[in-house]
Amino acid sequence: MLQSVPPRITFLSILKDNWIFTLFFCLWLIAGGLLLALSEHGEWVLYFNANRTPFWNLFFKYGTQFAEEYIFISLILLLALFVRFRMAIAFTFMALATLVVSATAKQIFRHPRPLRYFTELGTNDELTFIEGVRVNVGLSSFPSGHTLAAFAIYGFLAFNAGHKKISGVAFFAMALMVGISRIYLVQHFLEDIYLGSVLGVLLAAYFFLLQQKIGEKPWLDRNLLNLRKSG
Repeated sequence: MLQSVPPRITFLSILKDNWIFTLFFCLWLIAGGLLLALSEHGEWVLYFNANRTPFWNLFFKYGTQFAEEYIFISLILLLALFVRFRMAIAFTFMALATLVVSATAKQIFRHPRPLRYFTELGTNDELTFIEGVRVNVGLSSFPSGHTLAAFAIYGFLAFNAGHKKISGVAFFAMALMVGISRIYLVQHFLEDIYLGSVLGVLLAAYFFLLQQKIGEKPWLDRNLLNLRKSG
């Protein structure tokens, strides 16, 4: 399913080769931008609060976990074991970069989380919460770290995957699902996931490009199973 990394890759070639993922991402940027321009701050948090169902509560409660730290760790191990060391190394550095970028941006902007924002407005009684979900209340809303991580993870996998039409749609849907879950769970605002998605795709593209610059050692294009067989 996963393709070999071409000898010369540019940012434009990534967009061209992954046109399905790029198309959906551009549509999201347009739609998200329009929603931001036409809606008030916090409106979509309140919208999802007013339209909860047991199914979506469960879906987003667990769906949001597809950008947690253990997903990074699991994928690093799987890439090293079954795919290529080159990808595993690039993915590892991308994981570290997402942590640094997210933490740095949050410290720079220090925007209040939705619960804190609505509490300061005196309208937090309008909010409802999902059992078992711990809602953050700090000054760490902008951007959404989960969304940043999701678009980095699934963007990177989409860029490396074959069957571009299927994988492009599937991986984009996974990333956007995580972003929407952050609003649904009263963890972030729409603008938080919007910026998170942009930063995530930029990181995915950068570290996809970085793969070809890691080196030309033969072992980089092998995996742990190959090494064991050859040994």
